[in-house]
Amino acid sequence: MTPRTRAAVLATASLNVLSRRLGRGSGTVAGGRLGLAIAPNLLEVLGSARCTAVVTGTNGKTTTTRLLAAALEVGGSPVVTNATGSNMPAGHVAALVGGPRDAAAVLEVDEGYLPAIVRSLGPRVIVLLNLSRDQLDRSNEVRMVAARWRGTLATASGTVVANADDPLVVFGAQSANSVVWVAGGMRWRSDATGCPACGGRLSFTEHSWSCACGFVRPTPDVEVDEDPDGTTTAVFADGRRLPVVLALPGSFNRRNAVLAAAAAEVLGVPAGAALSAMGHIEGVAGRFSLQTVGGVATRLLLAKNPAGWEELLFLVAPGTAPVVVAINARIADGRDPSWLWDVPFERLGGRPIVATGERSADLSVRLHYAGVEHERVPHPVEAVALASRLGSGSEEPDPVEFIGNYTAFHDLLRATAAS
Repeated sequence: MTPRTRAAVLATASLNVLSRRLGRGSGTVAGGRLGLAIAPNLLEVLGSARCTAVVTGTNGKTTTTRLLAAALEVGGSPVVTNATGSNMPAGHVAALVGGPRDAAAVLEVDEGYLPAIVRSLGPRVIVLLNLSRDQLDRSNEVRMVAARWRGTLATASGTVVANADDPLVVFGAQSANSVVWVAGGMRWRSDATGCPACGGRLSFTEHSWSCACGFVRPTPDVEVDEDPDGTTTAVFADGRRLPVVLALPGSFNRRNAVLAAAAAEVLGVPAGAALSAMGHIEGVAGRFSLQTVGGVATRLLLAKNPAGWEELLFLVAPGTAPVVVAINARIADGRDPSWLWDVPFERLGGRPIVATGERSADLSVRLHYAGVEHERVPHPVEAVALASRLGSGSEEPDPVEFIGNYTAFHDLLRATAAS
């Protein structure tokens, strides 16, 4: 390590500690930016000779990264990870500086940064979850992202673990030398109607998809078998059938856990042991956690885009608990909230609903046209209190379900931590 690199490491670690002590952040970005300014090759140096796995996709990155890290910790092996979701190079540098030099690394990666991170770190495993549109005013068209993945993975040395049910992911992963295909599910299909190979129209059946040009769903090496009663089993090509039992809710989490288990197996951890380790995780960076908001028990759920909202509405729809829906439109959310009209809010009908957040008026209009009766309260904590009162008819009321987009979720999470 050169004197410049040592100085960059010291500066990164010092600024991260200072940031946390001053309460100016979680110490996961600022130090990394400074370190990269001092030594632009810092990420390559920190990642050299290290076993690295990266996880990317539009939805589920933070949770799947945590699941895979838990799997690799089996047996007491040290693992470094960007647990808070700082998924660009500065966050990666901060994570690697904060752990032992010989520890394995499991890193969440923004989908747009995957090519650069693969070139810098040469990961042994690359997990591809899904691709859908996100933050309409500043994100690339998803087929452009898939094409960049395809170009990068053609020369990558690691093994790709990819969701065979997402055509855009398949197009990006097809060029890789080694691919483990996992039937990871795809409830949201509106961004994958056009064939990324020829521009034609994809045809979907219950368990497959294809295009007339010959672009078809690959045969999975691992399938996810979901029974109507919620029982989930990972079925491997060699005949193994492993139960998938998580403390985290939702079939989307169980499907992502299977992708993580397949990645863990590539890295030497048996899938059964990996799934067992994942089963104890109850929350990830506040997601799915049960918090007290103004004295009200509240489950916090994060949905950033139509695909994520689709999954969470499917999760909460069977219940009767009151739901608070929170929408902001800051830079981190994307300034354009027109995606609200693509979300099937109709599923929320017949229960207490409260719209909140800085764009609660836009949300209220959308709920009106969805035929969902609701109240509107701009302040989130007051909205939770009202939702609790509206749902207090039962003797043992369920916790309020709070579904917020990025800044709405994090604002409420910080408010609960400060109270």
